[in-house]
Order: sequence, then C-alpha cells, then structure tokens
Amino acid sequence: MQAAYSSSIRGRQLPTPGQQGSCKPKRQHCWMQARSNSSSSSSSTGFDTASYDAERLKLDEQARSAMVSKAVAESAAEVAAPGSKEGAWKWAIRKKMWDYMEENDIARFPRPVHHRIPNFVDAEKAAARLAQLPEFKAAAVVKVNPDTPQKMVRFEVLSSGKTLLTPQPRLRTGFFSTLTAASFESNAIMEACTSAGVAKYGSPVGLQQQGLKVDMIVVGSSAVSRNGARLGKGEGFAELEYGILRWMGAIDENTPVVCTIHDCQLLEEEIDPAQMLEHDVPVDIIVTPTQVIRTNSALPKPAGILWHKLSPQKLAQIRVLQQLKRQIEEQTGQPLPSGPDEVLPPLAERKGRGGKAGGRGRGGRRSSSSSSSSSRGGSGRGGGRSSGAQAASQ
Repeated sequence: MQAAYSSSIRGRQLPTPGQQGSCKPKRQHCWMQARSNSSSSSSSTGFDTASYDAERLKLDEQARSAMVSKAVAESAAEVAAPGSKEGAWKWAIRKKMWDYMEENDIARFPRPVHHRIPNFVDAEKAAARLAQLPEFKAAAVVKVNPDTPQKMVRFEVLSSGKTLLTPQPRLRTGFFSTLTAASFESNAIMEACTSAGVAKYGSPVGLQQQGLKVDMIVVGSSAVSRNGARLGKGEGFAELEYGILRWMGAIDENTPVVCTIHDCQLLEEEIDPAQMLEHDVPVDIIVTPTQVIRTNSALPKPAGILWHKLSPQKLAQIRVLQQLKRQIEEQTGQPLPSGPDEVLPPLAERKGRGGKAGGRGRGGRRSSSSSSSSSRGGSGRGGGRSSGAQAASQ
C-alpha cells in the first residue's frame, strides 16, 4: 500500500469573542468603506507580483511534498491497524477521487490535482449556480477559500458588489484580507481574484477587527457526502479559519457553509457521521455545475479553535494563531492546551507584504462536459504549464 500510494502520485470554548457591531447585511460594511477607498492605490504601489508568486509556488510545493509523506505514513498505519491514526481513513477516499479526476480528464490546471483542492471542468458553471442561491444574493460579506477551483466564486462575489473575505494561503503571512470592487480598477477584477491580486489590492483584517460579520462561507473540497461530511486536502486550514472566525464572533453555527465541486466529487455512499472528527466543518449546501444539494446536515460545527488538536509545530508556522494564543493566555492567566506533535515542512516567511472508508467516487460516470479534450486544463495529465502560467491562474 505504501509503495503503491507513493509511486502513483509522485510528480503529479474560549474567552468572549470580538463584538459584531451594528452594521446589517444589505450594505457595504462601515468598517470596510474607509479601508477600501484608501488601500487600492497605496497597497498596490510597488507590489512585486512575480516575486510573490515565485515564493508562493515554492512554498506550495514544499507543503505538497510533506503531505505526500504524511499520506503515505498514515495510509500505511490505517492498513496495518484500522482506526489507529485518527482520520487516516480519509486518504483512501481522497486518492481515489484525485486519481479518478485525472484519469477521466475532469481535472483542470494546476495538475496533477493530488494534494490540492482539485480544480475541475466547469468550475465556472458551479460558481454561477452558487451566485443564484438566495443565501448568496442576500449576503453582504462572503468568505471564499483561495484555491483555484473557487476563483470564479471570488469573481461572482466581487462582480456582485459584495465584500470578499479570503485568507492568506495556509495563513502563512497573515490572516484574512478583504476586497470590494472599489479596491481595484475595473479592468483588474480577474487579477483581484488571484492570490497575488488579493495580496496586492486587499486590506488586511486583524484579530481585533470590530463589526466584522460574514454572511456565507465557501470552501473547496476533495470529496463531499450528501449528509454534509466534507474532506478537504488534509491540511486542516479551512477548519482553522472557521474556528478563528467563530472566536471573533464573525460567524455562528447558522452561517451557511457552501462548497463547489464537480458532480463526480459527490460520494455515492454517505460517510458515517461517527467517523468525522471534532474539528471537521460540515457543509450545508453542495453546488455542482448541474445541481444544488441542501444537505440538512445534523453534523455539529466546531464552536471555535480546538487548541487541544493544534500541534506545537503547526502553531509555530501560523503567526496569527501564536498572537491569539498569547492574547487569550494573558487575558485568562491560564495556559491553553496543546495538541500532539507532528512533522511538518518548513514554510518560509514571505518577505514584505504580503474504521471503513465510508464512501466511493462516482466511478465510470463521465459528464458530457468533461469528455471533450478541449475541456482539459494545462497541457496534459500530470504536467501542465510552467510555474509562471500556474501563478497567473491562481
């Protein structure tokens, strides 16, 4: 199992949270108006997009390499002693899905999709369908993950006159940034939907941000079950971001969590809720290029940051969590718990600103939109474009 997994993917309750403020949905947030008007010209001056993207791609490769090693080790442990490693059963589902998307040309650039939130054919159709949800139309602020398959979701947010809240990739250099259409020139909207564009035009959000209210959360996924059980790529950042926003009071258990996926990423067999972990964030609405599924999920959402699950190594790599931990411990006079040790890759700090598997993929079924060779992203399975092209697309 270990050799097979490795060879097949190589190369391819806390103190009182922040106040919510008195601004209501259906308006530009009062705290955002002043920031957006002043930041669009100053923050983008002298921004080195090429350097930003070069370092981001380097760090992404480091992280993906580490996740390969983690997947191999945890998959082997699951084979040897099922259930001995918490959550290790998820890797088999992820790998099956990533393999299926590559083998059937459902994957889009960047490729291979292994150890990524996989980009997929017709991602823009899923984004357009999401934009028709009544929850989206009513939202003033939408938090969207920074991954490529949700790029057009970010476009829908900005082009609809809403505020986009998006995290720094892997929370490396900061926390969240906000953008509105006032943050950039109208001809720069597609650039603003990329990681570099967010760093260039966005306004940073601090832990003490007052009045922040998020009306919808959009996440990427590797696979999702109809009961709302979601599998990401295995790093846990979506869960950390959710926990921080809960602590800040920016969201609550009723804030809808939505994911956009390809139809093949919808698991045919439901994942047993008992298998899901304490920190997992279930989704309320699944949107694909062809359908909307309301999960009516009974799965609980984490009420905040689960410090007892956060390893010292991961904490050491995320500056915003270090700051928050110190703040809480100073306020309470009590040390917070710590999670078990784990091995993680070194993520250099950017300069400047900056049981049973419980589910299987929709095997063999191929949508008409993914059967055409013209639908493929990049220049072929497992390869793709140069790093410069990859940077430009994300």
